[in-house]
Amino acid sequence: MKRRALMSVYDKNGILTLAKYLEKSGWEIISTGGTYKYLKDNQTAVTGIEDVTQFPEMLDGRVKTLHPVIHAGLLARRDNAEHMKTLEERGIGTIDLVCVNLYPFFEKVQAGLTLDETVEFIDIGGPTMLRSAAKNFHHVLVLTDPADYDETIQYLEAGDIPESFRKKLAGKVFDLTSAYDAAIARYLLDEPFPEYWPQSLRKVQSLRYGENGHQTAALYANTDKPGVIGNMKQIHGKELSYNNIRDLDLAWKAVCAHGLETDNAEPMGAADIEAILGNNSVGKKSAAKQVACVAVKHNTPCGASLGGILLEAYNNCFACDPVSIFGGIIACNVKVDEAAAKKMSEIFFEIIAAPDFDEEALSILQAKKNLRIIKITHAAKEEKECTAVDGGVLVQDSDRRLIEKWEVVTKTQVDPKDIDDMIFGMRTVAFVKSNAIVIVKDGAAVGIGGGQTNRIWPARDSLERSRAVIQTVKEAGTGDGTPARVLASDAFFPFPDIVEAAAEYGIKAIIQPGGSINDKASIEACDKLGIAMVFTGIRHFKH
Repeated sequence: MKRRALMSVYDKNGILTLAKYLEKSGWEIISTGGTYKYLKDNQTAVTGIEDVTQFPEMLDGRVKTLHPVIHAGLLARRDNAEHMKTLEERGIGTIDLVCVNLYPFFEKVQAGLTLDETVEFIDIGGPTMLRSAAKNFHHVLVLTDPADYDETIQYLEAGDIPESFRKKLAGKVFDLTSAYDAAIARYLLDEPFPEYWPQSLRKVQSLRYGENGHQTAALYANTDKPGVIGNMKQIHGKELSYNNIRDLDLAWKAVCAHGLETDNAEPMGAADIEAILGNNSVGKKSAAKQVACVAVKHNTPCGASLGGILLEAYNNCFACDPVSIFGGIIACNVKVDEAAAKKMSEIFFEIIAAPDFDEEALSILQAKKNLRIIKITHAAKEEKECTAVDGGVLVQDSDRRLIEKWEVVTKTQVDPKDIDDMIFGMRTVAFVKSNAIVIVKDGAAVGIGGGQTNRIWPARDSLERSRAVIQTVKEAGTGDGTPARVLASDAFFPFPDIVEAAAEYGIKAIIQPGGSINDKASIEACDKLGIAMVFTGIRHFKH
């Protein structure tokens, strides 16, 4: 019996080579629509699907392969006598190879089309044929990926197709269709937490190793919502590692909390700040985009600053922790210019990420062979965050709200000049590992502490660091030596010890969520020591 192949592809890459080989080897080729025309135009013998089904395409091509003659030919087991007898009685031939790829829903769902336009790119016949063929993989070869065509030809020429290869091809079908269906589900569902969590990811690259050298790893990106990973462009340096990507993700989110010059996204909590503090208040500056620079090391910020220009923001970011920043990642929310690039090039960084780079800046930075230069023009906008746990996935809303209220809970009132630093501190502390404390002076973090099991430890650590940083900056002639005035905490204080420690270092304003049963003790300590304290009503744990 003559072997038959069914070909219906959107992506025509490699299909002609495969078809020509099959034709030469005596296969009958069945095809549909555009694929039929393409093969015919390239002098390949091909049979139209209507000649097989004796049923014309209908409903604008929606129904052409959804026919018993096709699916019986795919699903019949060749080792089952009853199956083969049924095919013979009904005059149905087997189909021994299926080569199908799907309408480009992944691409079209990102194209900003209308609902009706997008729905037209949901493939029905393709996945149905693939699933039928894949279920019967012992007897039917099923191809979805042009990368598999050459290997398939080699096995066909050898006359022996390993069962393991057939099984792999079948597995690729369900790998593809599950991602395809997940992308459709994500597009159509209007539920924040549906019964089944749909995730559609495609491998971007295999990584050299994971978090440690003995762990293998790969990077997957959304097929339907590109996000930062899908939008970034590496323009220099060796490929990114697992740890690079995790740190880059955090650094970019942290710097974009202050706005991004190439994106319409507001700074983190901007709308709430305007609503709570008033559009004409001293907090108005914090509701607007500002030049920012953030340094990350081991997945936590080791420096963060605002500035009138990027060089100023970078210098103040660097000053926060000149030791830890070495070998870290720098993220900037504005174009990197020549002056900033010259300063950044003085030490080793793994990555510098920004929405753009001046030609002069690129020339300077590209002289550093191992530096990865990353261009990202969009802020992070994923609405949900996922964390793998053994046997499942934790899913939560992304942490986007900054404050719920601005409640001054102390007798001492907030000095208006401290408000912008308090908001900057809260934006920064949201990206530091809990228990997180950030000390702020003049729009820059001068002490960052976190990742400890006891809140007083990072508090004392960051306060002590702030004193050293301020002294160093004074000695360099770029600071006045006065103490930092603002302390920000990601969560409430269970005891008054942090207030008491803050007073020792000259802190005049504290911003924290509030909500402890011992809030009164901290408020009383502030009143006693002349410190203003604001409750925001929202904590920012980061584990």
